[in-house]
Formats: sequence, C-alpha cells, structure tokens
Amino acid sequence: MGSDRPVWQWVARFSLLRRGPVPRYGAALLIFAAALLVRQAADSTLPTGFPYLTFFPAVIVTTFMAGRGPGVATAVLSGLAAWYFFIPPYHSFALDASVGVALGFYAVVVAVDIALIHGMQVTLARLQEERGRTASLLEAQTTMFHELQHRVANNMQFVSALLALQRRSIDRSPDAAVAALEEAERRLDTMARLHRRLHDPRSGDDFGSHIDGLCRDMLAAAGMSGVTCRVTVQAAPRSPERLLALAMLIVEALTNSLKHAFAGRDGGGTVTIELTGLPDQPGQLRLLVMDDGVGLPDGFDVQRLPSLGWKIIQSLAAQLSGRLSHGPANGIANGPGGSTGTRIELHFPA
Repeated sequence: MGSDRPVWQWVARFSLLRRGPVPRYGAALLIFAAALLVRQAADSTLPTGFPYLTFFPAVIVTTFMAGRGPGVATAVLSGLAAWYFFIPPYHSFALDASVGVALGFYAVVVAVDIALIHGMQVTLARLQEERGRTASLLEAQTTMFHELQHRVANNMQFVSALLALQRRSIDRSPDAAVAALEEAERRLDTMARLHRRLHDPRSGDDFGSHIDGLCRDMLAAAGMSGVTCRVTVQAAPRSPERLLALAMLIVEALTNSLKHAFAGRDGGGTVTIELTGLPDQPGQLRLLVMDDGVGLPDGFDVQRLPSLGWKIIQSLAAQLSGRLSHGPANGIANGPGGSTGTRIELHFPA
C-alpha cells in the first residue's frame, strides 16, 4: 500500500474531475483525436480485425482523467470513427450482422470499462472523504486530550494552592487541624460538583442555571431554608477555565454571606448574584454578590482579615484579571433600600 501511494499522487496531478465541463470535454476530444490519428497511422501495418485497438485505451484514459460523461462521449465518437473508417465497407455506416456484432462487442466492453472506472472513482472519493474525516477526528481528539491535560494540570495546581492556604490557617491545636481539613474537604467537594455541572453535556451550557443549582445545593447543605438566592446571568466568560474560576469565586462569596451575614437572624434574608456586561466597556463583565444581612462591622479592614475564604476570593479575582471591591450593600444604586448588607463586586474581562 505504501509503495502505491506515490503513483496515485502522480496520476492525480492529471485528474480533471474537479474541473468544469469545458476542460473535461475538451480533453475528451483531444484524446479521441489522438487515438484516431494513431489508429490511422498504424492502419497499414495492422491486420484486418482490429478497428478498436487505439480507441479502448482512449476511452479508459478519458474516463479516468475526466469522468464518466467525457468517457461516454469519447466512447461514442470512437465507435462511430471505427465504424466509418476501419470496418468494411469503409467510409460508410453500412450495417449488417457482422458489423452489428462488432459494434455490440465494442459497446459492451467500453460500458464495462466506464462502469468499473466510475465505480473506482466513487469509491476513492468516499475513501478520501473518510480519510479527511478521520484526520479531523484525530486532530480534534488530540486537541481535546491536550486541553484535558492542561485543565487537569490547572486544577491540580489550584488544589495545591488551596491546600497551601488551608495549611497556613492551622495552628498547633488538633481541633484547628481537623477544622481546616473539613474546610478543605468542603471546598474540594464544591469544586468537584462545579466540574460535573460545567462539563456535563446533558446539563447544557446555561451558566446561570449552573449557579442557581449550586446556590440551592449550598442553602440546603447549610440548612438555611429562610435564605433565598436571586441569580441573574446575562453574560458569561467563554473559556471553561474562567468559568470555573468565576464559579468558585461566587461559591466563596456566597459561603461568606451564609456564614456571617445572617448570623442570629430568624427571618432569613436574600443573596443577590448578578453577572452582566458593561455597556460602556465592551468585553468587560461585572459580577455582584450582595446580601441584606448584618453588614460589615465598623473599622472593617479586609487586609487584616484572617479569613481563608477572602484570600481565595482575592486569588480567584487576580486569576480572572479583575478589579475587586467590597462595601456596604446600600452604597450602590441597586442595593436593597434600608438594609445594611454587604456587597462584593468584580469587574473583569470576558
């Protein structure tokens, strides 16, 4: 098979199958004329009974180079030329039994030749299409494999950084170590659920529904039936890695709200999550996570905050190349009126 490939490539250079009708039928006329001239030149040296000697190859070459239609045209012209010039009585289209047998034999042979060559061409065309599809699938599979390796490496790096941050929060007491491990377990479990939601083809590609489902899961796990989530997603990043980082940031911000915003409150509350585009800044997105809880204490300084969750939020914001800000919920135009609450806002490129 390997040794035949260069021959087919060399023959394919002369193929006219992908050309228009003018070059294909023009080639048929030229090949027919050459076959007729050669047959006339050799007529004096050939014995009687070989009227189609040069026309059979002409039909085969034409069909192979130019396709079935030009091959049929060459076959018809060659048959007429052989009948008129090389079958007695010469220079006439007289028809008797022997001429009819000769013409019928010629028609059967050229029909079989044309049918076989056309079938071969159709098979080769399908084979080339299959090879092209196979090559495309292989390239896509290779790309997906490299992409998968890249994502796994990124996720392992994120897990490593998460555990390193968690380790720093452990003091010398065993209880702190147990609490840190439990917190790391919770975060890794959340990350696994995010992966399943974002990369499951059955779940669709609606980022808003993914976040809404995660919010419901987290509220149920925390046992805070009185707290509701309002999720509005009008735009989202295109990259899966950025989607995962953004979802993790939302989860950490929601976790902070559930831990601190509604402590000691019986009536529950609301957490608002909005992800929208910035009309005056094309390509930029705005994330808002806001609650109507107890708000920030006086003299609150995020730089001195020992919270691991806030450090993760800052790290994810930096990963998204975003500008992070925080403050009281009623410090922005769409904050709940009369509430103290807390907001976390992120502006970042899509």
